[in-house]
Amino acid sequence: MIADNLTQTAPEAEFTTYLLGTILACSVVTIALIQWARKKKIAQKIETARAKRENKVKEMKKAVAQFKQQKPEEDGESIVALSLSELTEKLKNGSLSPDSVLYAYMEKAVEVHEELNCLTDFFHECQTELQELKKTEKKGLLYGIPVSLKECIDYKGHSSTTGILKRLDQPLLEDSVIVQVLKKCGAIPFVATNVSQTLICYDCSNPIYGETLNPLNHKKGPGGSSGGGGALIGGGGSILGFGTDTAGSIRIPAGFCGICSLKPTGNRLSTHGFSECLEGMKSFVSVTGPMARDVDSLALCMKALLCEDMFHLDPAVPPLPFNNEIYTSSSPLRIGYYESDGFLMPTPSAKRAVAETSQLLQKAGHTLIPFSPPKMEYVFYELFLRGIMADAGTTLLDHLKGDIVDPNLEPSIRIHRLPVWLKKIFAFVLKPLAPRFAKMYSAACGTGSVKNLWRLHADAQHYCREYIAEWMRLKLDVLLCPALCPAFTIGYPGQFLGRQLYTFKSP
Repeated sequence: MIADNLTQTAPEAEFTTYLLGTILACSVVTIALIQWARKKKIAQKIETARAKRENKVKEMKKAVAQFKQQKPEEDGESIVALSLSELTEKLKNGSLSPDSVLYAYMEKAVEVHEELNCLTDFFHECQTELQELKKTEKKGLLYGIPVSLKECIDYKGHSSTTGILKRLDQPLLEDSVIVQVLKKCGAIPFVATNVSQTLICYDCSNPIYGETLNPLNHKKGPGGSSGGGGALIGGGGSILGFGTDTAGSIRIPAGFCGICSLKPTGNRLSTHGFSECLEGMKSFVSVTGPMARDVDSLALCMKALLCEDMFHLDPAVPPLPFNNEIYTSSSPLRIGYYESDGFLMPTPSAKRAVAETSQLLQKAGHTLIPFSPPKMEYVFYELFLRGIMADAGTTLLDHLKGDIVDPNLEPSIRIHRLPVWLKKIFAFVLKPLAPRFAKMYSAACGTGSVKNLWRLHADAQHYCREYIAEWMRLKLDVLLCPALCPAFTIGYPGQFLGRQLYTFKSP
């Protein structure tokens, strides 16, 4: 009887095994097909976006060719060789026309882009705005000046992707405030420049538009996240550009590409109408600022933008005009300086630059005062890293859901993907072996509660007061310190999160 039962159940067991195997095989094939379809869809979106950009570049070339047919005598090379102050003067006195300047820079921008891959979009509306500008009698301080914009700065009718696929083909409904003010000053925004994906890496690469190269050395990156603007200006394709900066996103590309930049005080220029990926993060203030070839260009730009139009369009901006008296003053300054912050070892070239600059400033009659920035390790791990990852990375992961993560961003995202309990284990285990890594994993856990977040904000305010108190005690006018340099080989910035410490620790 037992044998009979066994004989009867054996086929059933075989059938069950076969059925389970079939279901498993079908599941594997289905998952593989879904992943294949998803990758194909992503690849098609990227191909379409790049083709669209290529058409925009062709549109620029065509517009330049048409202009040259009408005015073959125009010398574009001599125009792009002028400084901003020289260019504004010639535009105002009529010795140069705005269309000559715009098409000269359009031609140069295309040339630089084809070498460095630094553009994401062409604002074809600039040609219409050019014609309207020529009809105006009042000439603003930036009359006729072509301007490049970081891709995250909103421009009506165009997308701000921040390197994220799902933001493609989402044309914006209005210009950001900074764009509106630039237009009122007579400037002509004409191109958008490439960024690092999500704007939190100091390389310049994303899955949509690819990697931007350094204009001085194509084996190096231009810095990030405003690297496209730095590369375009460094290559001569723009005379004035705008980026955003939280922890060095303007200043690092400027240093890497051999140009000048300014990170203004928080809320000095409007950031209304910017696309970002860390919405609600208040531990560190993101600002907008100019990039140009020289310091005088930055000053002229700030003088133009700090106007009633800015204060009216964004009432949150303090109505403080540019103080030209301070800028042009020749009074000796009290300059604080340091070659190292005691936490991150600067490169020999950065130390040498500080030392040589200090000597030159002293010879020029300024007073040089040693300065020691307080609590740098605490600032990096507890204020910056924990502050920028207060939500344990969840906001960033939401933005990247279903997207390709750029290789330069992947090391940071890999940490974000870990569950908080595992990060805590890593922090505990690594503490005696690699204390800096342990602190990084601890900071990546975020704040854990609203109460802790408020405490973090209070700690940051207390630190700022402590820093400013030391500044006031020494009666400093300015502080000289190392920068992140030289430019990194392509792909390396993503592996060295803390290297930009010198650009994000100041209050």
